[in-house]
Amino acid sequence: MAEHPTLVRSRLTGSEPAPDSVPWANSVFEQPWWLDSVAPGAWSEIVVRRGDRVAARLPYAHRRRFGLRTIVQPPLTQTLGPWLAPGEGKYARRLENENHLLAELIRGLPPFDVFRQSLATTLTNALPFYWAGFQATVRYTFRIEDLSDLDRVQSEFQEHVRRAIRKAQRTVEVVHDCPLDELLRLDAQTYVRRGGARPYPEALVRRLDAACAARGARRILGAVDTAGRTHAALYVVWDDRTMYALINGADADLRSSGANPLLYLEAIRLAAEVSHAFDFEGSMVEPIARFFRGFGGRQVPYLLVTKARPRAKPVLAAWSARAAVGRLRHRG
Repeated sequence: MAEHPTLVRSRLTGSEPAPDSVPWANSVFEQPWWLDSVAPGAWSEIVVRRGDRVAARLPYAHRRRFGLRTIVQPPLTQTLGPWLAPGEGKYARRLENENHLLAELIRGLPPFDVFRQSLATTLTNALPFYWAGFQATVRYTFRIEDLSDLDRVQSEFQEHVRRAIRKAQRTVEVVHDCPLDELLRLDAQTYVRRGGARPYPEALVRRLDAACAARGARRILGAVDTAGRTHAALYVVWDDRTMYALINGADADLRSSGANPLLYLEAIRLAAEVSHAFDFEGSMVEPIARFFRGFGGRQVPYLLVTKARPRAKPVLAAWSARAAVGRLRHRG
């Protein structure tokens, strides 16, 4: 008989302190220190235990908006759980166990009016969510999964990417200590050019940057010319498995230099030193997807899971539309 999940709500209620980092996480986005940065005092987790071991974990951000109880993806957090312990035995037995664990996690969720969360790429099974009345939509990121041979990786670049990189190398130099203020300036400019405001506050970026820097888990790459102008900047974060391209901004007046492709090449090279894979944090927007594909990035699916009470469905639709606009970050 399945055991009831142990609910750990330290960041929401202060009932039980949680460690700064945990082994039961799919990515850097699921670490307590990351969630403390992007959702301070407003996140929690459901932990399913089998005896003294953790069998499953689902972190989530939980807050009230417009009088509604919401569980919605925190800013700058690509995916968020669930983590499941590796199963054993035949496929049918492993799948049955996975279904049980996911059902326990879902039952452990607090009451909500709106749920909207992107799940880790490691999870391909949406049936327990479907059975519980959720909807699941397939989305895509783009990844280079194996960085062990950089010559092979670069051989997958399309010619227009190679051409842009060669052009940029004649104009700019990549620096690894681009000031955060410069990145924020270019990032804000990018959203203004798209006709909207940045969908996350500057204070959140600064808080997250301090946490990442303290753990040696980030780099700010900048493409700078001989006049000292920053053409583009790229903020990357990583854990021991994957590096993620988190924030990218470019100067509207200097976009023709090809600086962004050069920055991504440098980020891929860095990822080969500190991690094992590179995630472009892909987009469903066609021009952005095409840009990532030019580097040989492979489409990797993940699930966007949603559910809303009847009175909250218009709010969910509005947030989904806003999130889509937020993904229109400049590339190229």
